[in-house]
Amino acid sequence: MTYRMPPEWAPHERTWMAWPGPNPTFGDAGELAAARAAWAAVARAVRRFEPVTVVHGPGQGDSARELLGPDVELVERQLDDAWMRDIGPTFVLDEEGRPAAVDWVFNGWGGQDWARWEHDSKIARQVADLAGAPVLSSTLVNEGGGIHVDGEGTVLLTDTVQLGAGRNPGWTREEVETEIHARLGTRKAIWLPHGLAGDYGRYGTQGHVDIVAAFARPGTVLVHSQRDPAHPDHDRSRTHLEILRGRTDAVGRPLEVVEVPAPTVLKDEEGDWVDYSYINHYLCNGGVVLCAFDDPNDEVAAGVFRRLFPEREVTQVDARTIFASGGGIHCITQQQPRG
Repeated sequence: MTYRMPPEWAPHERTWMAWPGPNPTFGDAGELAAARAAWAAVARAVRRFEPVTVVHGPGQGDSARELLGPDVELVERQLDDAWMRDIGPTFVLDEEGRPAAVDWVFNGWGGQDWARWEHDSKIARQVADLAGAPVLSSTLVNEGGGIHVDGEGTVLLTDTVQLGAGRNPGWTREEVETEIHARLGTRKAIWLPHGLAGDYGRYGTQGHVDIVAAFARPGTVLVHSQRDPAHPDHDRSRTHLEILRGRTDAVGRPLEVVEVPAPTVLKDEEGDWVDYSYINHYLCNGGVVLCAFDDPNDEVAAGVFRRLFPEREVTQVDARTIFASGGGIHCITQQQPRG
C-alpha cells in the first residue's frame, strides 16, 4: 500500500488543535490566559470554514468551552503542551483515498531541557484513533512543522531539524529522505540549511521550515523575506531565496518564488530578535488564516495571499502571543484531509 500527503490547500475533513495547559511554555497564569485567548481566536477563525476539534487536558474542558464557544468539538486527553502541528499525526491518504496517520517519534523538539513529552509523544496515535485512521509508525524524529509538501512529490526540509543531533543522530541525508518519501509519498526533497534566527531561542524548534517557506500551489513557493539588514534573518532570507530560485520540483518545474516581506518590527519587548513571519499561515476550506502583528506589513502580506488565493477569504488573527510561546498559527493547527 502506498500513501500520499495531500497539500494543505486540498479539501479538509477537519482541523485538530490542542488546548494550552499549565507548563513551562506559558509561564505564569497571566501568560497561560493570554495563550488560551490567542489559541481560541485561531480556532474560531478556522471554525468559520470547517469543523475544529480541540484536545484539552483533564479538568480543562470548561475553560476551553468558555473561550471556544459551542461550535468547536472538545475531546479530553492527557497533554504536555499545545502544538498540534508537531505532536499530532501527519495525515495521509492511501491509493483509494482512505486516511491514515503517520506517527513520527516526538522527543520535545530535539530533547530540549524545558520540554516535557510523556503525553505528547502518544497524542498522535490518540488523534488517529479519534479520526478512525490507521497508524503508520515511523522511526524518524520529526514534527509536522518540519515538513511542507506540494502534493505532487516535493517536500521542503531543513538541515537543523531532520539532521539535528538532538533528533536523529547518525542518520544520513539519504536515510532521512528515504523515510520521508516512504511516509509522505514524496520523491524529491529540497533542503534549506536553517530556519529563522529567533527559532533557535529557548522555546524555538531549531529550524522548522513552516516559518521560512511554504508551497502555495505546485511550482510556487512562498518565502519569508527580511528586508532590514539589521536583522540576522536578512542574510538567512537571501540564502533561502537563492537556494529556492535555483531548484526544480519533483516534476521538473523551476520554482516560482514569491517573497513575503517580514513585519517591520525587529525585536520584542525583551530586546530579542523576533521571528515573526507571515509564512506560518493556515489554509482551510475556503479560507486563509493569516498571522497579524499590528504591523504595517500585515496588509502587504494579506494582499499577497489574496492574489495567490483569490477564491479564499483571508482572515488575519493577531499571532504575537503565539509567537512569544514559540510558534505561530500553522504550528497550532493540523489538517485532516478529506478522504
